[in-house]
Amino acid sequence: MFKHLLERFWARLTGNIDGPLLAIALALMAFGVATVFSATYDANNRAYSQLLNMLVGLAAMWAIAQTPPQKLMRFAVPLYVLGVVLLVLVFLVGVKVNGAKRWLPLGFTRIQPAEILKIAMPLMLAWYFHRYESALKFRHFAIAGILLLVPFGLIAKQPDLGTAILVGASGFYVIFLAGLPWKAVIGLILAGASAAPFVWTMLHGYQRKRLLTLIDPTTDPLGAGYHIIQSTIAIGSGGSFGKGWLQGTQTHLEFIPERHTDFIFAVFSEERGLLGNAILVGLYLLLIARGLMISANASTLFARVLGGAITLSFFTYVFVNMGMVSGVLPVVGVPLPFMSYGGTALVTLFLGLGILMSIHSHRMLVKK
Repeated sequence: MFKHLLERFWARLTGNIDGPLLAIALALMAFGVATVFSATYDANNRAYSQLLNMLVGLAAMWAIAQTPPQKLMRFAVPLYVLGVVLLVLVFLVGVKVNGAKRWLPLGFTRIQPAEILKIAMPLMLAWYFHRYESALKFRHFAIAGILLLVPFGLIAKQPDLGTAILVGASGFYVIFLAGLPWKAVIGLILAGASAAPFVWTMLHGYQRKRLLTLIDPTTDPLGAGYHIIQSTIAIGSGGSFGKGWLQGTQTHLEFIPERHTDFIFAVFSEERGLLGNAILVGLYLLLIARGLMISANASTLFARVLGGAITLSFFTYVFVNMGMVSGVLPVVGVPLPFMSYGGTALVTLFLGLGILMSIHSHRMLVKK
């Protein structure tokens, strides 16, 4: 009797959970917690906090995985509207931290509404295209573009360019996967290139400085170029096999800035070397491949474009973070998925995994 109850409980607990996705995420989290521990060795309570964040994220992932995609559609519009309203409130009464107004005070705590849009944006656009699937016209793509630009502009205004890029990318992926013509894509690229001088005038001073120091960080080695110089030194010093866990000199002598968050890849590279980086990149490629496979086998347009956008968003996280830490892209403040310390971002990532699991487990049950 007890064995039967235990089997039922285990089946209920693991139901709708995709084993490969979970295994890859847990492997990345194991690397992440170990690296956070090393990066914050003098205050390693952050590693324990990251474990707690992981448990919260896993619970959120499990809950979403049990929810069929057709039920997720019901949250698309309310979640998007809530996110935009909260972004407006941030603009009006938000708290300014380090020169950026990104937080909304709630009395007992404060939240960062931009994180909501990382899920709400692709969910909203996937619902929108699913609704008009049988008669998609150019105007539908134009309206989708407006729905994307509103939160993108509000987030960029805070300023939070990193989150704005992630939200904008997740929305663009939905629009592209829904069937945006290549002519329109090329037109957008040309329009973006022609608008570059105007965009340059709209950037904040520190953002312009980041772009200029990307070309030659040594022009400001103790200022805007410091992050890039120190992170590239750490990556290079790791060699082929790394210096070993807790042995990174750049890390423990505190040369690497934001070493437990945005620049955790530099810490990992110094300790694990080229071999560790190859394993890490391999895990991310497996995660993306599995996500794209799930999306391709989905039963509806909503599930396909939503799953594809979430998966490609993981790619954007990895590409932008590794690019900025290695000096290929400007520093914009994007975390490395399942590696960087942070509660809200980690839970958002696990929610994305939960949506992919929901799409996979309910692929034969979704009705149009």
